[in-house]
Amino acid sequence: MRAHASVVFEVVVLLICFEVWLACATSPANAGDLNKQLAVWKHLRRLNKPAVKSIQSPDGDIIDCVNIAQQPAFDHPFLKNHTIQLRPGFHPEGLYDESKRASDASNNRPNTIVQLWHQNGRCPEGTIPIRRTRRDDVLRASSVKRYGKKKQMSFPRLLFADPDFINEGGHQHAIAYVNGEKFYGAKAIINVWEPNIQLPNEFSLSQLWILGGSFGQDLNSIEAGWLVSPELYGDNNTRLFTYWTSDSYQATGCYNLLCSGFIQISSEIAMGASIFPVSQYDGSQYDISILVWKDPKEGNWWMQFGSDYVMGYWPSFLFSYLADSASTVEWGGEVINSEPDGQHTATHMGSGHFPEEGFGKASYFKKLQIVDESNNLKSPKWISTFTEQSNCYDIQSNNNGDWGSYFYFGGPGRNPNCQ
Repeated sequence: MRAHASVVFEVVVLLICFEVWLACATSPANAGDLNKQLAVWKHLRRLNKPAVKSIQSPDGDIIDCVNIAQQPAFDHPFLKNHTIQLRPGFHPEGLYDESKRASDASNNRPNTIVQLWHQNGRCPEGTIPIRRTRRDDVLRASSVKRYGKKKQMSFPRLLFADPDFINEGGHQHAIAYVNGEKFYGAKAIINVWEPNIQLPNEFSLSQLWILGGSFGQDLNSIEAGWLVSPELYGDNNTRLFTYWTSDSYQATGCYNLLCSGFIQISSEIAMGASIFPVSQYDGSQYDISILVWKDPKEGNWWMQFGSDYVMGYWPSFLFSYLADSASTVEWGGEVINSEPDGQHTATHMGSGHFPEEGFGKASYFKKLQIVDESNNLKSPKWISTFTEQSNCYDIQSNNNGDWGSYFYFGGPGRNPNCQ
């Protein structure tokens, strides 16, 4: 059956390519687009693997259930003969003790978040869910080659004091961070919102960063959280995402499964799919838990979503510095400020409200934790905070018994004090 499905898929792709060629060849005005259109379809063919089952999501996405051994990761030449690791060798010590304490505490625990596509089905065991990439998705990118990749300058340059240099590329942040030690993972509970995005080429996200190396050409980064990106997805839905790079966002890495690298094992959660519901101002609050850690046995970097879903892993050979450990961990928000009409963007970070408004109004990260060299999950001894323009997006950190190390962050962007 799988072989038959593969043949059908190949025929459909060839027919589509022929139709694109015919349309361009018969229209002189479109002749210059032929190479681009064929490049798009070739890219779609690489990304969209034959599906065992497909599920239509209420938000318009199609989720393909792809055989776990046929996912995009295995297009990587170093993974051709890779044996899939179906579970980590070790979880961080203290993970399940911490989860039990959280479930035992009332603490106004927000309701469980699901993905919208779950309303119409689930993927069978032995497959993984992959959001199908469409032609329009690729065409919204600056080029086929850059589809699914972040622009450079995608993390705060904490070591540089020149504001013009820090703001290069239009990326702005409000983060908490730790550095100066060796880190083997990080965890946080992240409040989920649907921020307003002013322009299609801007985005807003809340994530954690696992960083190694230095600014320049060799930065290693593993990232995970939630994202609203009209350019990447064509809508304003809040979506689960991951990202990785081993060369400062230049040639390596991508979002989710949009290139070879991350190996997914979960049949339950789709990277890049919408998460629902989201928090409401002065109303119900929802959050997600993200854990990334380095397996001390195999050396791979694993990701867990919530308390139940071990998503998969980044093989350690993808990285140089992170093949050993991380030197910095960051938690917080990031937006793109494209300065429309010469003014600061009105794109929201987090809830779009400043941290002093507090619970139910401002966005939060809570229970910040790091994984140490003994594979222990623990609260950091200290955290520092950083934001480029506090009158646009700000951050306030604290610590208490229920939330551990936490912070509120975000803002509306353009306002009377941020022009």
